[in-house]
Amino acid sequence: MDAGLHIVGTPIGNLADVSARALDTLRAATAVVAEDTRVTRRLLQRHGISAPLISCHKFSEAARADEIARRAAREPIALVSDSGMPGLSDPGARIVRACRAAGVRIVVVPGPSAVTAALALSGFTADRFTFGGFLPSHGQARRRSLEVLLGRDETIVLFESPHRIRKLAEELAGLAPTRPVCLAREMTKLFEESFVALGADLPARLAAHPPRGEYTVVIAPSSGEPQPEVDRAEGGPD
Repeated sequence: MDAGLHIVGTPIGNLADVSARALDTLRAATAVVAEDTRVTRRLLQRHGISAPLISCHKFSEAARADEIARRAAREPIALVSDSGMPGLSDPGARIVRACRAAGVRIVVVPGPSAVTAALALSGFTADRFTFGGFLPSHGQARRRSLEVLLGRDETIVLFESPHRIRKLAEELAGLAPTRPVCLAREMTKLFEESFVALGADLPARLAAHPPRGEYTVVIAPSSGEPQPEVDRAEGGPD
């Protein structure tokens, strides 16, 4: 494999969800730059790969980007995040920019993404959508960000932590009570769950079931286009 930075998409849960090309790339790389080496090591061991690991998380990426770019100029380096595509609410963008600035060859090996997986699960119109990532954690910045996103007449995709999903449910109940919302968690894993409810009903759906794991939240557009009916099951995810 030629020298350069090889951006590799990795499974978002199920370790079998990795392409043959991704495995070939990881095997051929002289080193794998990983967000959390413990997480990446499990993936590599599952597939019998023993490539050296370089730790590069959100706190160290800025300091290490140039060093990684210099190395990628001489040898094939793979870049992964803990799950999905590097750079999408995960480290990686600074490394890519450093490599591009240095004239290093950059190759992408597409893989799973929680964004597109949740869009498919929702059944909502996805001809146009906005990915909002994680909202600000609190205050007026959070509310303003959510209001701006909801003002766009298209499907919205957000990530949210288990610690703030109930807060988001309350916010959507107030700001988008009539819009269908899909909540998905543990996608591709053994206990994968998702449900669709109106914004007004989200707090009640979550109240009896302590949230676990990060959520991907898909909010239907406000245009009145036909959308799937909300789930009729009582309660929320188990």
